[in-house]
Amino acid sequence: MSNSNEKPRNELYEERVSQARTVRKIVFFCVMGLLILGIIFVFSAYFYMKNTLGPVDQENPEEVQVTIPIGSTANQIGTILEAEGLVKNGTLFRYYVRYKNESGFQAGDYKLSTAMTMDELIAALKEGRILQDPELVFTVPEGRWLPDVAKIIARETNHSEEEVMDLLTDRDYIETLINQYSMLTDDILNEDIHYALEGYLFPARYDFMEKQPTIETIVEEMLKRTQAVLTEFASEIEDSEYSIHEILTLASIIEREAQKSEDRYTISGVLYNRLEKDMMLQVDPTVSYALREHRYMTSYADLNVDSPYNTYRYRGIPIGPIANPGKDSIRAALNPEETSAIYFYARFGGEVIYNETYEEHNRAVQQYRQEWVDGQSSDEE
Repeated sequence: MSNSNEKPRNELYEERVSQARTVRKIVFFCVMGLLILGIIFVFSAYFYMKNTLGPVDQENPEEVQVTIPIGSTANQIGTILEAEGLVKNGTLFRYYVRYKNESGFQAGDYKLSTAMTMDELIAALKEGRILQDPELVFTVPEGRWLPDVAKIIARETNHSEEEVMDLLTDRDYIETLINQYSMLTDDILNEDIHYALEGYLFPARYDFMEKQPTIETIVEEMLKRTQAVLTEFASEIEDSEYSIHEILTLASIIEREAQKSEDRYTISGVLYNRLEKDMMLQVDPTVSYALREHRYMTSYADLNVDSPYNTYRYRGIPIGPIANPGKDSIRAALNPEETSAIYFYARFGGEVIYNETYEEHNRAVQQYRQEWVDGQSSDEE
């Protein structure tokens, strides 16, 4: 009896030993596999980082003139350097700068080389080795219409206003720009849009080393600035339910309505509330733009103009931007303040009154509307 019982126990013991060996082998090979993969990953990451941090082209170096605008962030600088072919990855530039805790980059115009490493580029931009004083400097204020921007360019250069507008409305040229800038889409080619590039010419100070740069040079520098700002807000744009074109349209409305930074975010919240409730936005600057006339205030007759820009006749976001918004308005369009208000009224002096009901809003309109009439009259005298 004992022999017959002992044999199964021996077989069971051998089976368990065999299973344990198999498990150990599996664990060993898994560990070895993970170790090998880890080594491969470390070496790959090392060589990728070494390659990315190194020069773009050391064997056939080229000198590149680069403009770093005042107030540029590391992200914006990385975008500029990548666009100019001086670094292989602009995002890595930003993370590398953060890792090394670098700061103090100087605005200006630089002559850099494709043979420079990322560390050398950082050092050059911190030293502020500016080439020379700019030959041409002018500023485009926030909230201007595209024809107003054309007037500024014409006033500051030897280009006529007609020449500037001809280029800004040239469909073939605009189509080439769509291929150059990811922010530009076929939305801007809609035949009902007044000006395809409205909203995309970034308002800022511009420094040019040439006394008389070409119109193309000026326009594309302005587009680069807008692209850099939108790249900075890439994560917010990706999370938004609206397209870049729609965000710039909302930002342009905010720019035309608000004079103070805090109001931009509250007005943005009101606009979002109205969109969510499927209400018309009903903002006067869109009517002025539809009429192509700068106006202090709009009449009740003006509100009937049949235009896709007229937010008193058509629901939703207008067909396109109604001005060129600044960075703060773009940020506000992406980060609306939470508010229960669905109405706002901008007084002549800049104060904005917010209300939750139409009755309250109408009282504010009746109380302060005369301010705009008086303001317009005093300007005309």
